Amino acid sequence: MTSLATPVVRRPTEPERSKRRTGATPAGRIAARVVVFVLLAGYAVVSLYPFLWMVSATFKTQFEVVRGGHLIPENPTFDTLVNTWNQLNFFDYFLNSVLVTTYTVALTLAVYAAAGYAFAVLRFKGRTALFRMFMALLFVPGVTVMLPIVILENEMGLLGTHLGLVLPFVNGTAPLSVLLMTGAFTAIPGELRESARVDGASELRIFTSIYLPLSRPALITVALLTAIPTWNEYLLTRVSLNDPSTYTLPLGLQTLASESVPQYNNLMAGALIIVIPVILLFLFLQRYFVSGLVGAVKG
Repeated sequence: MTSLATPVVRRPTEPERSKRRTGATPAGRIAARVVVFVLLAGYAVVSLYPFLWMVSATFKTQFEVVRGGHLIPENPTFDTLVNTWNQLNFFDYFLNSVLVTTYTVALTLAVYAAAGYAFAVLRFKGRTALFRMFMALLFVPGVTVMLPIVILENEMGLLGTHLGLVLPFVNGTAPLSVLLMTGAFTAIPGELRESARVDGASELRIFTSIYLPLSRPALITVALLTAIPTWNEYLLTRVSLNDPSTYTLPLGLQTLASESVPQYNNLMAGALIIVIPVILLFLFLQRYFVSGLVGAVKG
């Protein structure tokens, strides 16, 4: 009888499998990475230079800014920053921005967290159609509804008030907020809700004690995506507010730009005052922001 030997099959190594998947040699992959790195580095330089110029101009005199030169100030001074903050009412503008942003974020989380819970968990007639209507609003430019908003607020007596800013801002965040919160709540296992219902928990108790704590990254993501554009918003604020005592930071910065002889160092100091809180907020909550987006997409 003839014995048949079992053929030995050599498994491909990891580099070989990677080469088969990508169809590239190690040298080709290294070259591709170098190209990507160079492109990203160039983009970073182009993006960061205006910000660095703004920071540099904040610590320069008006003469040094107009003269131009290096980014590093020859004689750094804090006088420009201090004068912009103290003498140009920027503290009042800062407080107004904090109030408008805080009320907008709080109302957005309260309304659209509940809406997301309803779309993700509850079953009611017209649920799918209503959700699609919210998603369709993502494609409606905000400037197209500005005139109806201004007319409506004028008839309601809200034009020129901070409440007249908060309500449109909250309304404008509806599509994205509903989408993120619905995705986050959908990702939570339904067995948790059923167990709580068996234990006699009400729908409100389930929402506040189970779903909200488990969706904290999504809540923080919605808060960030609401706070940043609200803090920086200019167009509707410019149309709505006429009393300088109600101005927010972007309008305060605009008053500096409208001077007969613009003081560019003061302008850059005002811009830095506006930007710093947003940067610090994002850096502090970046971890929750990324996980909130990932969780909402998976949901």
